[in-house]
Order: sequence, then structure tokens, then C-alpha cells
Amino acid sequence: MASTDLSSGSIPPFYRELHEKICSPTSGNVEREVFKSLLVKSQLSSSVLSQIWELVDSKTGYLSRNGLYKGLALVAFSQQGKHPSDKLLENVESQALPIPVLGDLTEVELLAQRLYRGNNPAKLNLTYTDLCKLDTIEVNIVPEKKGIFLKHVEYQIMSKTFNSVVHRRYNDFVSLHELLLARFPYRLIPKLPPKKIVGADSQFLEERRRCLLRFLTLIARHPVVSKDPIVNFFFTYTGEETQHKIREAFRRVPDEFATSELSSRAKELVPPETLTEFANSRDQIRVILSGISRLKNIADCLACRSHSYAVDMAELGTQLGNLAAEPHGNSSWASGGSTVWHDMKKGFHVIAKEFNLLSARALQQAVREETMLCERLNFLLDVLIAHKSLSERHERGVSADHQRALSTMLILKKRQMQGVIRGTDADTVEYLENKMVAQESVIANVELRNSFSLHCLHMETQLVHAHLEILATVLQSLVNVQIRGHSELAEVWKLIEPTIMKCLPEKTITGLNGIDNNEGPLI
Repeated sequence: MASTDLSSGSIPPFYRELHEKICSPTSGNVEREVFKSLLVKSQLSSSVLSQIWELVDSKTGYLSRNGLYKGLALVAFSQQGKHPSDKLLENVESQALPIPVLGDLTEVELLAQRLYRGNNPAKLNLTYTDLCKLDTIEVNIVPEKKGIFLKHVEYQIMSKTFNSVVHRRYNDFVSLHELLLARFPYRLIPKLPPKKIVGADSQFLEERRRCLLRFLTLIARHPVVSKDPIVNFFFTYTGEETQHKIREAFRRVPDEFATSELSSRAKELVPPETLTEFANSRDQIRVILSGISRLKNIADCLACRSHSYAVDMAELGTQLGNLAAEPHGNSSWASGGSTVWHDMKKGFHVIAKEFNLLSARALQQAVREETMLCERLNFLLDVLIAHKSLSERHERGVSADHQRALSTMLILKKRQMQGVIRGTDADTVEYLENKMVAQESVIANVELRNSFSLHCLHMETQLVHAHLEILATVLQSLVNVQIRGHSELAEVWKLIEPTIMKCLPEKTITGLNGIDNNEGPLI
């Protein structure tokens, strides 16, 4: 069966028309559920249908065009009373393929439409909630290890989708980033945080950890990039020298255009008004980027103010504690031997503790503002900045990418890539090679590459807009965080008030009440 090719030659129009009606618009394949519903329409016995299915089943969950044609031919032969077998199709070129009787196929076509509705290559059809479900990443700093000459920092990476826990160094991230840029020049690839040459302090390491977490999260949740073997390798490889092994395995892998099923259809996916739409969308996202940047600055200021407030309250408590510890007793020089100062000092120790609690609450508020506001805005900024970089790469033209792709193809023709480690076995490498050879004429067409770049930009722009939902969550968090923070601070101030009142002379309390009643100041 595998050697019988029905996808070319004299094929009845019925076969081609039916394929167009029930195949996926993205891949051209027919889902198993669609084909099985088609078999039912033949009115053949279940045993015969099972035999036909065994003969055409590719074990992939779908049928290629050739597989569908084989299935239709076997159905037609079976309806003529012949036993379905490989031999019926051995001499297909010298015989006219029969037309199966399938009746009304409306239900089959509707089923296909429902299944493929989300597979329109020009529509993302994913919300931010959908993207979050693709993976959950954790990045933690592991205890510092000493190398032979220099200390280095390692990160523990956990992926829910890959069910993996691996250790990576910063240079491993650099290798991943460079390979992804080469493999996906027309996709959103976020920037990496800079490498610090001089010794890094704890604050720098924590900021870089957060940046690396955002980077990996965006990669792991990208609907296209996340499925690539390069990403799989990074999240699952447990051997030594990751940065060298991943480069060795993938440095000769062609870019997305050279292997994508959509490359030959790129012009169809790009409508005439695309260039105008691209310019408008690019400008819109630049405006959004500018606005989000300003919002991020405001969020940073909120967090800084909460930190400063925490420091001020702690210092206030410290100074009250110092006053409470003032060693001198009542002075005879005090007016009439007044004990006001002595009485006030008694409450300062209690009040100082309350101000320390106030400082702790303010510090908690700062942390909430950093994690729920600043960090989420940073995540959104990473997406927007990646889109800006992508737009700039497209505007610079695709000719350089095209030349690199042609060069890669020539190298692959001269030297077969070898699968060195898990994730790049020989079968995978051979598959990529065969795919490039099959698409040689497509790869040589620079106009198709330009159209493919525009198509990807369209998809990545939709991805950006899906992420804009983050801003709504930030605004909601802003309200909740401020309500909670001010409520917690108010509660502590209410605890402080009665203690302070006990420390004040009765006349002073009366005077304060006068202020509360707008009777005028004490001084």
C-alpha cells in the first residue's frame, strides 16, 4: 500500500472535488473522524469498513490526499463486490478508478468545517487564557556553585507541559535565543537580559531571573515556536554542555520558511491590502508600546513609594524607640516638675513596635505592586518590544534571510545532517532534508518568502493583541492592591491611635479634639 501513489495521474474529478471539500485548509489532510463518517455513507458492512480502514490508516490520526484517494477507490471496489486489498490498486495507472456511491455528504462536510474552523492559517483564534494553558514555566536560582576559575549561576527550569526539571546556565539561554532567531526570523522572539561581566549582586540576579522567566514563558506559550524540536531539547535535555550540544544539533536546521507547509501558499494568505494594514498595525502597536511604557514607569513609582514609606515608618519607629530609651529622668528645670515627658516615654516602646508593623505592611504592599503590576507590565512590554523588532526585521527586507536559506540548502545537499542526541535523531534530520528538497522551487522564490514574512507578521500581530488582555488584569490588580494596601495600613494606624492618646496629657487631647472639630490650630 505504501508504494501505491494515487495523488497524481488520472484521478476522477469526484475524488479531487471531495478532497477540497473535506480536507484541512492548512495541511490538506483529512481528519480520521471525517473519513470514518465518510465510510459510513458507503452502506458497506462494518467488517469491510474495518478492512478498508486498516489498509489506509497512517497511524497519524489523519489521511493525506493520497490516503483519501486510496480509501475512496477501495470503497468503490468493495461496492462492486470485490474484497478490499492492496492488489486492487497495483495497476491503478492502467485502469479507471471507480466512483463510490456515498449519497448525501452534507453531514460529512459540516463535520469537516467544524473540525477545521480553528485551523484557518490567517486567524490565530487564541485568547490570552488559551495561551496561558499551553504551558506554565518556573525559573529559580539554584545555590551558587564554584567552578574551577569563576563562580557561575545556575537556574532550575520547570515546564508543566514537558513535565521536566532541568538546570541551565545563562549561556544556554544565549544559544537557545540565537538558534530560535535563525529558525524563526518572522516570529516574536523576545530579547534576553544582558550579561553582566563584573560580579553580579543579588538584586541583579533576581531581576535577570525574572527576565529569563518571561523569556521562556513567551517561548513556551508561542503556538508555533513552542512545538519546535529546539524548544523541546532545551526543556528536556539532561546531559552536560547544553549550550554546545544544542548548537551542534540544530545549527544547520533550515529556517521556518524552508520547511513550512504554508510557504507555497504564502501569496494566497496575504490579501492585496496587507501592506497598508501592516503599516497601520505597526504604528498602532508603537503607540501602545509608548503608552504601556509610561504605565510601567508609574507602576515602578508606586512600588518605590511603598518601599520608601516602609523605610520611613521603620525609621520613625526606631527614633521613637531611641526617645523611649533616653536615660535622663525628670528634670527639675521642667515646668513645675511636669511629668509629661516621662509619661510620653512610657508609650514610645509600644508605639515603636506598631510603626514596625506599619513598615512591614508597606513592604508587603511594595512586593504586591512589583509582582502584580510591574512584572505583568514587563511581560507585556517584552511582547510589544519583540513585535517592534520583528517589524524592523521585515522592513529591512528578507533578501539576507533568503540568501542564508539558499546557502543552508546547498550545505544540506553536500552533507547530510546527523542526529547526535535525543531530539534530533536521524529520522527527524532526514525528514527536514527531504522537505527542503521537495520545496526547492518554493525556497528559490524570494517573493514567496516576502509574502510568508507578511503572513507571519499578521499572525504575530494577532498574538500581540491576545496578550493585550494583560493590561485589563493589571488595572484590576491595581484597584485590588490599592484597596488592600490602604486597608491594611489604616488598620495599623487605628492600632497606633489609642496608644498615642494614652501618652498625651488630657489638655492636649482636648486640643486635638478642637482640631478635629475645626476649632483652630493649637499653635
